Amino acid sequence: MVVMSKRVKTFEVIFSDPSKAFYCSGDKVAGRIVVEVAEVTKVSAMRVLGVGCAKVEYAKGKQKCRQENEYLRYEEVVQLDDQPADHDGSVILRPGNKYEYMFGFELPQQGQIVSSYKGKFGYVQYYVKAFMERPAQPALECQKHFEVEEPLDVNTPDLLAPTGGMKEKKVTCMFIPDGQVSLNAKIDRKGFCEGEDICISAKFENTCSRIVVPKAAIISKHTYQANGRTKVFRQKLSSVRGNHIISGMCDAWQGKTIRVPKIKPSMLGCNIIRVEYALMIYMHIPGSEKLILELPLVIGTAGLGSRTNSVSSTDGSVSNASASWVSLRMPSAPPSYCDITRDCRLDQPLTPLLNDYDGDDSPIFMHSPAFQFPPLPAYSEVDEELNGNAHMLQVC
Repeated sequence: MVVMSKRVKTFEVIFSDPSKAFYCSGDKVAGRIVVEVAEVTKVSAMRVLGVGCAKVEYAKGKQKCRQENEYLRYEEVVQLDDQPADHDGSVILRPGNKYEYMFGFELPQQGQIVSSYKGKFGYVQYYVKAFMERPAQPALECQKHFEVEEPLDVNTPDLLAPTGGMKEKKVTCMFIPDGQVSLNAKIDRKGFCEGEDICISAKFENTCSRIVVPKAAIISKHTYQANGRTKVFRQKLSSVRGNHIISGMCDAWQGKTIRVPKIKPSMLGCNIIRVEYALMIYMHIPGSEKLILELPLVIGTAGLGSRTNSVSSTDGSVSNASASWVSLRMPSAPPSYCDITRDCRLDQPLTPLLNDYDGDDSPIFMHSPAFQFPPLPAYSEVDEELNGNAHMLQVC
């Protein structure tokens, strides 16, 4: 933020490394305060303030809930180098010159500081504020924010351990028992980073009379605490779904994946703001509440790099498929009616599908899969040999 007035042309805070995206615990925050004046100005003192605080504020009815927590407080009176001062310590600034006040301080050590955050009901912010004090005049001030990101390693034994769970629910219709649904799911670890795939192994069973739909979603949970009250804000970030399960059937997920979107790492060290993530595996039951299983996740800043491996394996599969397709481009003979071996059965069962909605009062629409007839055999084909020659094949 640049402050300008009739006497002061420029008054701003500039960091030593403007390209630096964020700072970590123990890093040095350094920079300078640049001042240019339009008239002769007397400065009695130049103070620099480094601030880092967390703040929660929201309304609970007519009551205002507000609480703050301080993580950084640094204050210093800076002087100009090679600039004479009066007997009272003040300095006279003259037009046409650029004056620079240097400053620098270190951030608290790990465990005593939290990452920057901005949410619906609170924030964590860091900034440097400069005060220019002048005799018989109000002080001028300017400030500039900087980001802090605390490293969170997900390669610890606790976060590399698998986790899972099981849930079941009895379904009723007008207080009459209508069977039950159950799910059993697990993932290979709890710690992930953005861009990585979460592999889900799960089994779903449906013994009620309704058609259920298994789903999975990554959700965030933001917890705000102020004045002894707690406010929770939940949000769905990404989701996947499986096939419909009719009555008396079951379904299984073997390595079904859901990708972690671009999100901020988990924030677990703040006393009044907490950011947590979870993998929610659930079954949508028409006319009833969902059966939900939540597995905790920790999103960190140092991942396993599984995304790169999955992408490279995908590329290899595409290359192999392309090579196989090239080898199939030259048929030895045209097909005949008797040689057609395509399975004409439907790729999906004849059970009608439901376009599922998460709303309890949403309508249900029926949808039938389309039936496709096999193509007719070709009457002639051209055999392109490797030497470039071509000849017509005889028709059966």
